[in-house]
Amino acid sequence: MGGLCVLFLVIFASFSTADRKPTIAEKLTEDADLSQFFALLERNVVANMSLQYRQMTLFAPTNQAFQRYNGEMDDSLVLFHISNLATTLSNLDYSISSELDGNPPLWITRRREAMHDDIYVNNAKVDISRSYQAINRNGKLQVLHVIDQVLQPLLPLGQSAVGSPVYNPNAYQFLEHSDVFNIEQHRLRSFRQKVNQLQKKEVFNADGRHTFFIPVDEGFKPTTRSDLIDAKVVDGHVIPHHVLFTQATPETEEFKSMAFSDNVKVIISFTTSANGKEEITYVKSNTVAGDAKHSRGVVLADIVRANIPVKNGVVHLIQRPLMVVDTTVVDFLKEKEDGPLCKFYEVIMDLGEHNQFLNELTLAKDITLFAPSNEAWNEISVQNIIRNHQKLKEILNLHLVRERLPLDAIIHNNMNQIYQAPTALPRKYLYFNVISHQNNLTLTVEGGGVNATVTQTNIAATNGFVHIIDRVLGVPYTTVFEKMKTDPMLNITYNLGKRQMFNHQLNDMEHRYTYFVPRDHAWLKFQLKHPSAYNALFKEDFGYYTKQILERHVIRTDRSYTVSDLKLLANETHPFVLPTSRDPLRLRVKESDKNYYVEWNGHWIHVFRPDVECTNGIIHVIDEPFVLESDIRATGGADKTRITYAFILLFISFFFARILEN
Repeated sequence: MGGLCVLFLVIFASFSTADRKPTIAEKLTEDADLSQFFALLERNVVANMSLQYRQMTLFAPTNQAFQRYNGEMDDSLVLFHISNLATTLSNLDYSISSELDGNPPLWITRRREAMHDDIYVNNAKVDISRSYQAINRNGKLQVLHVIDQVLQPLLPLGQSAVGSPVYNPNAYQFLEHSDVFNIEQHRLRSFRQKVNQLQKKEVFNADGRHTFFIPVDEGFKPTTRSDLIDAKVVDGHVIPHHVLFTQATPETEEFKSMAFSDNVKVIISFTTSANGKEEITYVKSNTVAGDAKHSRGVVLADIVRANIPVKNGVVHLIQRPLMVVDTTVVDFLKEKEDGPLCKFYEVIMDLGEHNQFLNELTLAKDITLFAPSNEAWNEISVQNIIRNHQKLKEILNLHLVRERLPLDAIIHNNMNQIYQAPTALPRKYLYFNVISHQNNLTLTVEGGGVNATVTQTNIAATNGFVHIIDRVLGVPYTTVFEKMKTDPMLNITYNLGKRQMFNHQLNDMEHRYTYFVPRDHAWLKFQLKHPSAYNALFKEDFGYYTKQILERHVIRTDRSYTVSDLKLLANETHPFVLPTSRDPLRLRVKESDKNYYVEWNGHWIHVFRPDVECTNGIIHVIDEPFVLESDIRATGGADKTRITYAFILLFISFFFARILEN
């Protein structure tokens, strides 16, 4: 009987062990992906004791996170990843105290994405699927959250000037004692001096949760820049009531700064820019309403040390002060060797230090530069063309407008018509399109056949504005077909060309096309004059006639013709005959008030956008289609023919029905 009891107890114990949920300690031991964190934890006595006897929450970085980490690595680091409360994902508040000396907070961010919330602790993203909770052998609840970055605390290097370390500082204490913290080579004395001089200490001392931007000493060159920093500018370096870590904050989401009042309104956002394989994060202040001392526009600053956690939020060290507009367009281009437009500046300098384009950027008082990003210059087609200095000069001038064009001016000018701005390249214009989607505005600009998106707007300079775009203008990268398909101004002609597969030829690289394309506005004017003919163009049985009309607009030869070419061949008195697959296209060309016109069938038609370059030809956007009266009669004829066919079919069906009856 005793043997049976022992056997029963062994079997019961084995079943109990099999059913028991693994503890956090066992989970860490089993998970090879968390081995580096567990090794760090095992070396720390406090962490080990907590794991055995206390409730706790662990934020465990993966091994890959440790491989990317380049901060200090000692046994105390693990304490910044532990809290003495067991907190599940649903119970995480906006902060949780860590076990590091001084109990600095860990800041929690919930970021809404599609159908779920992403959760971040400081700048590390929580892998929600791997969160785990269990009771330890002492009966205490413990929670494990796996994260993708090592949490980096703000630790003093040693003893401060008064002989005691500074633990868990707020933003002002960090600013005041910045020399005792490990912030690499960066110094913050200039900004600290301005904060104290302007009696703005309380802004950085404030309890709560805030985001602070502190410019490093290097950003106070020239020395006169310091004179432009007043109390309002200091306020413009603080976002109240939000703790914004870079990875946890959606790019371009805007936040009101403390400098947001009746007279001056400054909003702040993050943005990233690729420079080769490296991605650089910037902060930008946008003064949407200014005054005599504070210029409107954007100031872009590189974040040189991000995500420094403090007691009342987070600090980001930035390369230069926000809100301060004291540099020219050229100064902005060359301000940093790895800046967002460093490659553009290199291309300009390839023409020599005293080239005409650089001189105009330097000396002009009112300009707007549409500057291609660093990535834009990596396109193979761009690399091939910039070796030709003559062509490069033309391309650069295509990016320059000799007036100030902030975003709101472009939007205002674009309200009732497509706005076109003359460039520094004679007879060449930029064309703008503003797309509104879910309260977000996207600005596109076209020049020389290339449609680019403006990725950064309104960067302010003393002599104008810079808008960063994602492509180099004037270097075509699409065929005539692809351009027709993607240009928002040419939708109707493109849709007409789908009939009878007319558009397919426009991808051919063996020939060169010159295509006179009526813009959408031209077709809408045609619809008002000839509504039935316009409607018939889109009917299934009228595809043959539609194709014939479009064929009249296309010249397919071994070369393409710019408007300048056509003007030489076909002036106001002598027409030039161009071959089409329909009938010869007889044109005359004239220039009036910096605009081109073509004369066809006895009247002059405005060329709204000449010389839209493509990889296999040129498009000229015109304000009226080449449609004859006979085409319109044919349209009506199609309707009559369809009615006639219907009567014939009705008669035949009636005739056969009578035969069957008999």
